[in-house]
Amino acid sequence: MIDISGKDITVRTATATGCVVLGEEVFEVLQQGQCPKGDVLETAKIAAINAVKATASIIPMCHTLLIEAVKVDFVTDEDTKSVFVNVKVKSSGKTGVEMEALCGASAGCLTIYDMLKYKSKDMVIREIKLMEKSGGKSGNYKRQD
Repeated sequence: MIDISGKDITVRTATATGCVVLGEEVFEVLQQGQCPKGDVLETAKIAAINAVKATASIIPMCHTLLIEAVKVDFVTDEDTKSVFVNVKVKSSGKTGVEMEALCGASAGCLTIYDMLKYKSKDMVIREIKLMEKSGGKSGNYKRQD
């Protein structure tokens, strides 16, 4: 683990996204709210928040951070029969929150898969990526694609 004791405390944010390609049947189940396990997106939201808070337990060299805010939202795409998980994390500290946002997006996608796998196991999780970050010595970043 690197020494961050000499770094300045700054407000840091990061936004990550992931996508679950559901397919026709599974997309319909999601849209109609018919999953026997419960509310898929609400459960995925809780999973994403929990993953953000537990990142240091999952990724060995991550520092434990005080998370000040997590925002999780979902966008469904009728054309591709997909759902996008977007996670934004905010903290004031000495190290960034990119891994926390990525971990949250991953857990959100995995939860959607888990809750809907009874209907089909052909779902695909893809495009988990950092969209933007702010704060810290390295400054701001925004994905260009």
